Formats: sequence, structure tokens, C-alpha cells
Amino acid sequence: MAALLALVLFLAAPVGRYLIRAAWEEGMILRHRRPIADVVASPATDARTRGKLRLVLAARAFAADSVRLRAGESFTTFSPLAHDTLVLVLSGAFRDRLKPYTWWFPVVGRVPYKGFFDFAAAKEAARTLDRRGYDVYLRPSPAFSTLGWFNDPLLSTSLREDSLDLANTVIHELTHNTFYAPGQAVFNESFANFVGSRGAAWFFRSRGDSAAAAKVDARWADERVIGAFYSGVYHALDSAFKARPGEDAAARADRLRARDTIYARARRFLADSVAPALHAGPLPRRWAERVKLDNAAVLARRIYLTDLQLFDAVYDAEGRDLRRTIARVIALAKSRPKDPYGAVREWVERGTGDAGRGTR
Repeated sequence: MAALLALVLFLAAPVGRYLIRAAWEEGMILRHRRPIADVVASPATDARTRGKLRLVLAARAFAADSVRLRAGESFTTFSPLAHDTLVLVLSGAFRDRLKPYTWWFPVVGRVPYKGFFDFAAAKEAARTLDRRGYDVYLRPSPAFSTLGWFNDPLLSTSLREDSLDLANTVIHELTHNTFYAPGQAVFNESFANFVGSRGAAWFFRSRGDSAAAAKVDARWADERVIGAFYSGVYHALDSAFKARPGEDAAARADRLRARDTIYARARRFLADSVAPALHAGPLPRRWAERVKLDNAAVLARRIYLTDLQLFDAVYDAEGRDLRRTIARVIALAKSRPKDPYGAVREWVERGTGDAGRGTR
């Protein structure tokens, strides 16, 4: 009886209601899925959709057979959605500290973002955080992973991506199926970003499409450049905030003035130096001048872009063998669950004397 009462109270709480809504939406997605092979074979499927679905099946098979990710039955089915956005993802952060607002969920622990199927609820949650004095960053997402709990279908929202990003997305999400460190969202997403990019380039090379592989590599190089930009902003803010301690109004105002100066300087650098020099093609200056820059946006971006060079350092040390790299990184992360980046960094800094011999 006590266990039943606890369950009822949990489901009545905000996190319980949120999980019920998420479970309902996931159920609807799963209910409407069809085997991708059937969609490809259907004469009602247009040529563009058919080509992208075939690419998904090929990328999935490559991820399972060559990269050796845990694919299960993920991305063998297709679910159409009635709208262009799957979820809105909300991030928040303290305005005078580099500290994210976090949410707790069963199994995965605390995470610095929250996805909403209910867009009105997402916007209201964003307004609530803003009223409470946090920086707020709300953005759309076309896909997500259930971390292997369900056989994730491909969603129609993902078909808006080009072939390069589509292959990357499949491999990225299957990385989450393979390994996900509880409470380590930044590590998980940045690692999956690395595997998705390096895996997609390998996939296209295996098909003899060196031009596509080169474009994927160029996009990955840009990810590292943009990651380095956000890292520089992050460390500048961190130094400025630490140099102005105190919880009184004057100290907080001093931190906010320093923050404004750093962001103004960062925006000029982004527009003048970063955007024009990207490998896959320069971003327009108007993007650099308008892109959101505040603590919530910086922390949200860094979820996917933190210390990407570390994963490449392991990749180089393992003879640019992606399978061995994945196994090595996972083993290191498991050896220090509360500080996976520290474990990887120490291995790299030791000179990786045992690199190239694999971990399997």
C-alpha cells in the first residue's frame, strides 16, 4: 500500500505529470510507425523521401556492423508527424554565474535541459524562468533518443535534414543507445557529436562518396571552431565572475557589467573572425550579429561542443580507428562516472602509451 501511495504521489507531482505526457507522446509516435522498408516500397512514397529513407537504413546498418553501435531495432521504422518540430528544448542559467538550471528525471539523473511536446507549456516554462531571473534559451529539436528503452523510429521531422546531417543524426542517436553516463549530459552529447560526425564521414567513404565525406569532415572542423569560440567565451566569463565574488547587490551588478562587456566583445569576434573562416562555408554576418549570446545559450551550446579536441586526440592515438576510440572513451568514462572528461583528459595527457592496442 505504501509503495502504491508513493507511486500515486509521484505521478501527481510535476515530474510525474511531465513523464506521463512524454510517455503518451512516445506511445503515439510508436503507434503510427511503419517499417521503413514498407514505406520505401510503397508507390505512394515520393522519390526524395524514398532516397532519404534508404540512406537511413544504410547508415543504421553501417553503424551496427562497422562502427558496432548498439542499434537494436532503432531506425527500422518511420513515424510521420503532423508538424515540423518534434519538441521544444528549454535551457536556463543564472545570469551572473555559469551555473545551469537543471531538472531531475529517473534513470538519467539531473540534466541541464528539458524537452516539451507541449509547446505552450514550453513557452510558459521559459517565461517562468525569465521572471525568476534566469537567462533562458528555447529552441526546436527534430529528434531525440530514448537511450535504447524503445526502438526509436525515424521521424518525419528528421527528413528535413540533408543527407550528410541525416546520416550523422542516425549515428549520433545510436551512440546514446550504446552508452549514456547518468547525470553527464555534456559528456554524452559531445561524445555522440564526435561519433556522429566521424562515423558519418566513414560511412560516406565506405560508399565511395569522398565528396560527401569531405563535406562531413568540413562540418566537423567547423564544430570544433565554434566549440572553441564558446569555450573561450565560457572561460572569459568564468574568470570575470570569480574575480568579482560576493552575493550583495553591488557584487552582482559588477558581475553583470563584466558579462555585458564580454558578450559585446565576443559578438564582434564571432562576426569578424569566426563566421567568415568556417570550413564548410562562411556564415552570414547577420547570423553572427543576431545569434543568442547569454549564459543559457553558451551553456546549451557547450552541451554538444565541449572539449571536442579531446575525442579527436583519442581518435588520433587509436590510429584513427573509430571502433577502438569509442571503446576506449567508454571504458575511461566508466572508470570515473562522476568525471568522465577528467578520465579522458588524463589518458590523453599521459601520452597514451597503450594507444593502438584497443580495449576489446
